[in-house]
Amino acid sequence: LRDNRIELVRASWHELSISVSDVSLADEGQYTCSLFTMPVKTSKAFLTVLGVPEKPQITGFTSPVMEGERMQLTCKTSGSKPAADIRWFKNDKEVKDVKYLKEEDAKSKTFTVSSTLDFLADRNDDGAVVSCRVDHESLNSTPQIAMQVLEIHYTPLVKIISSNSWPEEGQSIILTCESKGKPVPEPVLWTKDGGELPDPERMVVNGRVLSISFLNKTDNGTYRCEAKNPIGRNSTEYVLIVHDVFNTLLPTTVIPSLTTATVTTTVALTTSTTTSATAISTRDPNALAGQTGPDHALIGGIVAVVVFVTLCSIILLGRYLARHKGTYLTNEAKGAEDAPDADTAIINAEGSQVNAEEKKEYFI
Repeated sequence: LRDNRIELVRASWHELSISVSDVSLADEGQYTCSLFTMPVKTSKAFLTVLGVPEKPQITGFTSPVMEGERMQLTCKTSGSKPAADIRWFKNDKEVKDVKYLKEEDAKSKTFTVSSTLDFLADRNDDGAVVSCRVDHESLNSTPQIAMQVLEIHYTPLVKIISSNSWPEEGQSIILTCESKGKPVPEPVLWTKDGGELPDPERMVVNGRVLSISFLNKTDNGTYRCEAKNPIGRNSTEYVLIVHDVFNTLLPTTVIPSLTTATVTTTVALTTSTTTSATAISTRDPNALAGQTGPDHALIGGIVAVVVFVTLCSIILLGRYLARHKGTYLTNEAKGAEDAPDADTAIINAEGSQVNAEEKKEYFI
């Protein structure tokens, strides 16, 4: 080997080592080691040289880009062997839908790899970082990266924020017009019902803020906020409705209607006193529907039924006891009532003890 870059490192009967400095792709090939013995012994080895890819570059971006325009960004790297791999990212999120192209240089046996990212510009992409990353085995897990910050111009986005969700007469309200666009929108324009603000003394505009004091019904209407920039203009509307002053009313007490109760009481007397009562309560059809809380009329009706049944039971029990107390007359020994003495009564009595009639008792 006749090359100043090749140096003999070790030589012995058992080992022969060389080193190659500043390796290039031309150093790739088959190397043979010969040991001059009888017979001559040889050994071969193939050296593979990796082509390190160049730092990638992103082309195709023109700043600024208008919203809705189509963008085509191309990332390209050369000198890789074998071919390098290119991946796209937008704000650290990988983009999969890309085109990939690989070209081989016949002389240097290296590859030129390119990838194209195609998408429509959107306002949400403004300020986004698009990066192209090149991965290759010669980079020792340290990829090469190229980055591009997107600048998207778009028309203003307008929104009105109210400070009072239920405006009433005599109150104040503040309407704030928020506008976002690129370039930054010019000062906004406030109008009412398609014309100028009718009362500048009460309706004060300070930048993007509209303040209305001492609201009244004449302030009802549609308020519009319009913002514009060199790209275009946009507007939004707010419908103001001024409500009457809310009066706090005292709570109203609802008196429930009367309830009609029909009571049927049945009393049966046997050897022991038993009282049973059946109560049937019928609700007044004119009672309030949907009334919540306890039904006081129903409770009162039940209490009245219980009291009535109790009183009936006491009266019937008193009558029963009265009938079983005091003196009573029998029809025993007819004809003995006018006898002057007991002997005469026995003699005058009708019949004898054998055929005497059975004693009968009558309640008064």
